[in-house]
Amino acid sequence: MVTSERRDGVDLTNLDEPLTEDAGATKRDLVDYLDAVGDRLLPCLTGRPLTVLRVLRGRAPFMQKNVPKYAPDWLRTATIWAEASHREVHYALCDDRRTLLWLANQRAVEYHPTLGRADDVYRPTHLILDLDPPGDDDFAAVVAVAHLVRRALSDSGLAGAVKTSGAKGIHVFVPIDDGAPVEDVAAATRALAARAEALDPDLATTEFIVEDRGGKVFVDSTRAGGATVAAAYSPRLRPGLPVSFPLEWSDLDRVDPRDFTVHTALDALSGRDPWAATMPTPQSLPRDLVAQGHTIPVARVAAMHEGKRRARARRDQSAT
Repeated sequence: MVTSERRDGVDLTNLDEPLTEDAGATKRDLVDYLDAVGDRLLPCLTGRPLTVLRVLRGRAPFMQKNVPKYAPDWLRTATIWAEASHREVHYALCDDRRTLLWLANQRAVEYHPTLGRADDVYRPTHLILDLDPPGDDDFAAVVAVAHLVRRALSDSGLAGAVKTSGAKGIHVFVPIDDGAPVEDVAAATRALAARAEALDPDLATTEFIVEDRGGKVFVDSTRAGGATVAAAYSPRLRPGLPVSFPLEWSDLDRVDPRDFTVHTALDALSGRDPWAATMPTPQSLPRDLVAQGHTIPVARVAAMHEGKRRARARRDQSAT
């Protein structure tokens, strides 16, 4: 049995080993899928600092930002200062087939590019809303909220593209021009989330604290600045190895995200590139949307302050 081969100058090894016990896929399955879908995936990665989720034998899966020291000298990188850790991080730039194959051989399963390009990483090219269900079997509820988001976008004069997250949620991407600073992009994202929530507050919520969501679908507006998101067509490390799959808005009600895996996605694509086909052209952010967003607290900051307030209240209560 041949367990190694060479493609585009990259040595591929141990191809027939399982990725994990429950992935239902071998390393060969991962490599073959990524190679076949590369012409669609690479445009989502090119020029963007990349974080990958790797799964190595005998180790827990881990997110990797810094390229390893043994990376080949031809692999392009972008050096970004990480304020939180006070260090430089050398991210991979996956701009070509050779790099994608090398990463696949490193058992990099998931591909999470930044929303901004390397030359201006904190300036997102897309506004993102991440829809997260309250449970594992609530995809129908997520779809319903995705339609609310589409209505909020349309009411605001905007349009977006939609894909499964590859896990249990949905991502909505709204391409934007470079006319607004990142603070305005973040504000507009918060405003759109609030407008979607207002359309049906019994179904959608913008509450960042999980215990406050009341079984509703969370409309996450925090993907801005230097954030990352799973790329369209990226596999996800879940049972069956599903992929983040682009859809027409009209198809949302007819699909199950578990239908799209490294084994089935290529057949479902039928030679198409729906992410490129459905992505609108970059749009300007409406002034009223930005203005509304600046009146809405940043979710993570508000949640942090609320958490501290509740902790103080619990301490005060236990002291009485």
